[in-house]
Amino acid sequence: MVEQQTDILRPETLIEEFQKNGVTHIITIPDSETNYLYELMEKQESLDVVPVSREGESMSVALGLNVAGKVPVVLIQNTGMMESGDSIRGMALDAGFPLLMVVGYRGWTRKGNTPDSAAVYTEPFLNAFRLNYYLVEHDEDGPRITEAFEETRRTKRPVVVLIGDEYHGFNR
Repeated sequence: MVEQQTDILRPETLIEEFQKNGVTHIITIPDSETNYLYELMEKQESLDVVPVSREGESMSVALGLNVAGKVPVVLIQNTGMMESGDSIRGMALDAGFPLLMVVGYRGWTRKGNTPDSAAVYTEPFLNAFRLNYYLVEHDEDGPRITEAFEETRRTKRPVVVLIGDEYHGFNR
């Protein structure tokens, strides 16, 4: 029997939560940090992976899919989210549509010493844009993804799931 490590967030947990919530499309930028997750998403018949070249494009692609009756998720890193501020404002907040953004919390550490400024500015950025967020670190946190989906549907606003694990289980 293969023992599962419980102190990480497995990509399978995200896929399960996406399927529970009827996700049809994942808009993302492929990278080495999420390689295994990307490969797993590609294998899912219920998911279409839509690669974009810049994070800012992900918001308009998600809006178009939403208008077409699909359920998109934007999967990006915190640095790209911050670069996408104007697209988040114009395409997601001002348009008033439900959007789940799954954001890799690069540089985050629960130890208190955060030398990476990407992590230092992530939550202030979210607060400035009045975006609610849920921290997900381990498989046990998976249900928070559904909570975030419920909030985005109820409020018709973007909601963020911050992946505090830094994708340790996503690159095999």
